[in-house]
Amino acid sequence: MAVFTAVSLDELGPWLEQFPLGQARSIRGIASGIENSNFFIDTDAGEYVLTVFEVLQFAQLPFYLQLMRHLAERGVKVPAPVATVTGELVVALHGKPAAIVSKLEGSSQMDPAPVHCAEVGAMLARMHLAAVDFPLQQPNLRGLDWWQATTPRVLPHLDAGNAALLKAEMAFQQAFADSPDYQALPRGPIHADLFRNNVMFVGEQLSGFFDFYFAGCDSWLFDVAVTVNDWCIDLASGRLDPARVRALLGAYHAVRPFTAAEHASWHAMLRGAALRFWLSRLYDFYQPRAAEMLTPHDPAHFERILRARINTPAPELYP
Repeated sequence: MAVFTAVSLDELGPWLEQFPLGQARSIRGIASGIENSNFFIDTDAGEYVLTVFEVLQFAQLPFYLQLMRHLAERGVKVPAPVATVTGELVVALHGKPAAIVSKLEGSSQMDPAPVHCAEVGAMLARMHLAAVDFPLQQPNLRGLDWWQATTPRVLPHLDAGNAALLKAEMAFQQAFADSPDYQALPRGPIHADLFRNNVMFVGEQLSGFFDFYFAGCDSWLFDVAVTVNDWCIDLASGRLDPARVRALLGAYHAVRPFTAAEHASWHAMLRGAALRFWLSRLYDFYQPRAAEMLTPHDPAHFERILRARINTPAPELYP
């Protein structure tokens, strides 16, 4: 959600005429994130979020936007895409695909307590179940295939210790992906990037999930592991906080009980979720793209998390 493509109010006005939102009143860039250009826009109809997609192409976007619409129609708290007067969800802006979605109320909870983690766990389980009948298919584009393609691009930049860590963990994750337990994991559409800054709260009440543009079809357990690795840790050390882990997993399990294969795969999946974000941060750090207001995330954060997951037994998934 950095700003790679600048959009002025004068440029927004004529473009917005194809949406049933009235006139544009203001626009301001959103500084966080690294993948797309995002803006808050104020219109006659209210406040919305405009996204200009910098990597995803027109053909890829129906999966994300239709998934958001599907979830919103089933009561999951996510932004609802806004269609043009002719029914289009994606239209060109500065030659790039762009979309408008509703703006969620509240703010991100960057210092979560167990009560916030429980809200996230329950809504994540409801999201997984609500998407069971979603008809479109798309793989997780930052899954194992991407890890394999990205590893040789970042290895030359690493010192000997981190290079050995990356090679060893890739071998471990490949063996895990070939295992019967992994093959038996329940799957479906997942968010795949449910960090603290992608969830909104009003007080202790969760008001919505957003930023679905890394979503894809993968194991539900991977989504849980990504979420736990951000919501339930001490940020300085990467160590898991038992109270927050219990709250998130317990609330998830109450909505969708974990399976035997998920119990057997939990430790490996926590490691895989840490590896995915270590790799992506290494890639963004060493292969930077120009953008206004963009600061790449520190790869060392997920290196610490990965080492902590390898060296520490996983907490119980849930009884």
